[in-house]
Amino acid sequence: MKHEKAIVVFSGGQDSTTCLFWALERFKEVETVTFNYNQRHQLEIEVAKSIAEELGVKHTVLDMALLNQLAPNALTRDNIDIEQQEGELPSTFVEGRNLLFLTFAAIAGKQVGADHIVTGVCETDFSGYPDCRDVFVKSLNVTLNLSMDHQFVIHTPLMWLDKADTWELADKLKAFDYVRTKTLTCYNGIIADGCGECPACVLRQKGLEAYVARKEAQ
Repeated sequence: MKHEKAIVVFSGGQDSTTCLFWALERFKEVETVTFNYNQRHQLEIEVAKSIAEELGVKHTVLDMALLNQLAPNALTRDNIDIEQQEGELPSTFVEGRNLLFLTFAAIAGKQVGADHIVTGVCETDFSGYPDCRDVFVKSLNVTLNLSMDHQFVIHTPLMWLDKADTWELADKLKAFDYVRTKTLTCYNGIIADGCGECPACVLRQKGLEAYVARKEAQ
């Protein structure tokens, strides 16, 4: 892989930024692609652009406004509350998002000679999202290869990690402080440690505290 090219599905959040550092360590050349689907916080796109620029990787923003039109949810509508009812998908689930993102990342990747696609989906802390499951990614990988007659490899470095493990991976990549201070994970659009109250911030903070405690105990 040291001689090959990868494209990272990139939102500027904790997970995708950790994956970007992971890819930079493994591939000769890395590009990033961010999708603009008129998400709740356009700051997400600016953060992704800024991080890519700082790390010296090419960054492309693709217009996915149709997804906003088709999939009303808490990340595409200000009038929908961020919540999860027992037995139901979270209101932050965007129908078809990872299916479309990975498909368009593959199309873009093929044009620039990238056989590897890197994404930060995770089944361990997947919040109930069906399109973050390993079986979905493996299925789509086969479908993409068949549809374009090309041998893509979709990499999911975080698939079996919980949030504490993800912080540990960032630390091993010498990116712990960078990820903590410069990424945007918060559903309410606050960079770094976020609002501390939304589900994304709670998950991130619990993982951080668990990793720090584990590290101090060593």
